[in-house]
Amino acid sequence: MAPTSITVAQLTDTHLFADAAEQMRGCVTWESLQSVLALLKNLTPRPDLLVLTGDLSQDETVASYQRLREAIAPLAIPTYRIPGNHDIVPRLQEVLRGEPFIPAAQFNQGGWLGLLLDSTVPGSTAGAVSPETLAWVEAQLTQHPQQPTLIALHHPPVAIGSDWMDGLGLENGDAFSQVLDRHSQVKLVIFGHIHQAFDETRNGVRYLGCPSTCVQFTPQSTTFAIDPVTPGLRVLTLHPDGQFTTAIQRVRAESLGSFAATASQR
Repeated sequence: MAPTSITVAQLTDTHLFADAAEQMRGCVTWESLQSVLALLKNLTPRPDLLVLTGDLSQDETVASYQRLREAIAPLAIPTYRIPGNHDIVPRLQEVLRGEPFIPAAQFNQGGWLGLLLDSTVPGSTAGAVSPETLAWVEAQLTQHPQQPTLIALHHPPVAIGSDWMDGLGLENGDAFSQVLDRHSQVKLVIFGHIHQAFDETRNGVRYLGCPSTCVQFTPQSTTFAIDPVTPGLRVLTLHPDGQFTTAIQRVRAESLGSFAATASQR
């Protein structure tokens, strides 16, 4: 049977705490996640896959990952998760396993190959893709030369035009790009970390950043700044011929209550 198009939803930077009432920069991250998940539940068509691109915990506790499991499991959507710099990888892996979570580093669905990379560096806010992981990516792309490919990681592998954030991205972005330049089937790179939407095409590859499910950062800002725009998620429709469409879906401000009011005053 010929593959059919698939819908992929991306959630990122949930920054959950053990205490559901805890706030990050004026945002109750558990409540804002619930608002984004309500949006996800109403998507048509229903997503075939969910990809979580890191910074899932803020306080690094087992309980924070248990809260995420509590939120995601009822969706019953196959879910891939990769860590961000705020995550404790062994705790993430221990809690976020078993249905609907899939611990694999790749998927092969809808005619697409998906490669999910750990870009975290212990003790660092910035990231890097290890030489071993780069070699694995090269091997996978060599084995699937005709298959359109999506790569997901936490840190942005390209500059986003925000001075303070560009110093906290993927430190070996050039090495990463060199691998991609050798394999024209790579169509998409999706990432988190930046708490904002981003969309740029370089050397035939579309680089897409995703809003956080909580606090948003101001685009094109020289220094750290909060953007009052509401949380959201990214939706991708991947077609077997390598074509794709994407859109950002954001929560309506009135559904966020006190968070929206707090953010608008910043």
